[in-house]
Amino acid sequence: MTLQKLYSYSRQCIQQFDLIQDGDRILLGISGGKDSLALLYAMAGLRKFYPKKFEVVALTADLGFGDFDLTDIEALCRKLDVEYHVLKTDIALILKEKIKKGSYCAMCAKLRKGAINNFAREHGCNKIAYAHHQDDMIETMMLSLLYEGQFFSFAPKTFYKDTGITVIRPLVNIPENDMIGFRNKYSLPCVKNPCPHDGITRRQYVKKLIAQITKENPGVKKKMYNAIIKGRIYEWD
Repeated sequence: MTLQKLYSYSRQCIQQFDLIQDGDRILLGISGGKDSLALLYAMAGLRKFYPKKFEVVALTADLGFGDFDLTDIEALCRKLDVEYHVLKTDIALILKEKIKKGSYCAMCAKLRKGAINNFAREHGCNKIAYAHHQDDMIETMMLSLLYEGQFFSFAPKTFYKDTGITVIRPLVNIPENDMIGFRNKYSLPCVKNPCPHDGITRRQYVKKLIAQITKENPGVKKKMYNAIIKGRIYEWD
């Protein structure tokens, strides 16, 4: 995927779901993975020519799991003229104290989002952008079906009354294969997630399951995506 195609995809998504308004100050959640770095490129570029004027600020939350060298990401943000912050947290220590065995992904996600929300409010950001792509949306739907017994996935845009912050996902129409192509084409400075549970979650199982279904039914992921978008999920309203 070229940079121009990334701009086209993300602009289409922003317009389709009305994600950005004039005057928005948007916090970009940068994990260090390929998807969040693609989001950084997309939003840094779009702010220069998108009809509605907005600002972007980038943030990486350091959860305290270990070595997390963000030097190359800092350099990329300088190159793209994006204000960048690293938020140091004690989340890893809190999890170790509270959860003695098993996965602590759910609590980790809750604590991480809380820290990012607080940072956004403190720095005058009314929106937070995350880099979830089309495959993430499909996997979330499958997780919901298999483990919760309902048809659900996250929305491209969600307003949270308790924080006053709107979460947007400008990349949800981009297949993961295109994201991988973008990473390779532009040699993105990805940083490995130091979390000890990375890659051994239920989501990884569902990813493999969808890959097998797709192998036997080419084009099925696009149909799943369309089913989600057209599915009238009640919490999206």
